Amino acid sequence: MKEPIKICELSVGDCAAVYHLQNAGTMRRRLQDLGLIENTVVECIGKSPGGGLGAYLIRGAVIAVRDEDGNHILVTPLEKDG
Repeated sequence: MKEPIKICELSVGDCAAVYHLQNAGTMRRRLQDLGLIENTVVECIGKSPGGGLGAYLIRGAVIAVRDEDGNHILVTPLEKDG
């Protein structure tokens, strides 16, 4: 099993499973409401050109996450098929 990394460290096309949310309070609850719970598979589908924002496919919905929040979302990278 690979070591957990921050979600914002994923490259476009990478998939990972949510490992742990280090966020607290209302931000943690909001992320959970969006589907970021343990073992949920996420795919990085885009990064903003200037940095600071990533787009992730989570349970069929595209969610934008700022890097400052993504620094507190740990994911375990999944092996690529092929």
